[in-house]
Amino acid sequence: MSEEERDFEEQLRELLAEDAYTIRPSPVPYPQIRRQGVVERRRRVAVAGAVLVTLAAVPVGAFALDGGRGGVAETATTPTASASATPARTPSPTPGGPAGPATAGQLRDGITLAQAVDGLDKCLAWQRHNEAQGAHKMNLGKAEDYRIILALDSTGDFNSPGDGIFVVAVKEKATQIRLVCNIKDGGASGLNTAGGDRQPDSPPVLVDTGANKLYQQSFLNKGHWKLPFSWGFIGTVDPTVAKVTVSYGGATREAVLDHGWFAASGTLTEQVTKNPHVKGYDKGGKLIYDSDEDSTYQQTM
Repeated sequence: MSEEERDFEEQLRELLAEDAYTIRPSPVPYPQIRRQGVVERRRRVAVAGAVLVTLAAVPVGAFALDGGRGGVAETATTPTASASATPARTPSPTPGGPAGPATAGQLRDGITLAQAVDGLDKCLAWQRHNEAQGAHKMNLGKAEDYRIILALDSTGDFNSPGDGIFVVAVKEKATQIRLVCNIKDGGASGLNTAGGDRQPDSPPVLVDTGANKLYQQSFLNKGHWKLPFSWGFIGTVDPTVAKVTVSYGGATREAVLDHGWFAASGTLTEQVTKNPHVKGYDKGGKLIYDSDEDSTYQQTM
């Protein structure tokens, strides 16, 4: 190597060494990364659910998950009862069984509390059977650990033919669990479970990740829903929230607030393309949450 080449190499090494000390990475924007992660997680789960439904009409455990986002389309819906933020719990129809919802309006379409409890029992029994066969243990607990917050008719679609009922139940003690159970022909046909989604930086109103199963039909049915269609919508609220409204298909309902959860429902008579629009208000009537301003909430279907 010539002296000129050695001089050039030495100058290059010095420049690289200086850059190594002068260039510093920017601080990691953790809050933004975490929020983007929530959006991406919901998007990935929604896509995974869409892929699953194209494979087969899978029994329990194959529900798609996703957050929803607000929109308006033309249709009519039926009113949903409302209640205060801390209503009394309805006793179970069976001794030691799960508690009922805060209001009778949370049991739609003629479904009785006894039928809802029976549906929950069947889904939990199905899961226990799977665990006995070596399936992944989910530790869902017993029926008496739960409170039923919504029950409504379910409409069959291309992926899962046949109508039935949905039962939504929540477990708060030890660990938080939310179940969406689908019953068809007297047996468990689908079971979607989720843990506590709420985080310290969650918005005052947080839509449940499995709510779309209650207000949408299968992705394969997109644009060709069976109507009329009973829909439901669920999520959690923090203590500052005194009222939640859900607008869907051109009508607005006031959701029931039930021990930290909210539940709304109605009947859709025309095809829609946008997800429900959710708003939350404090005790003074001030708007403190609007799904249109929530970047983690999907606006269209």
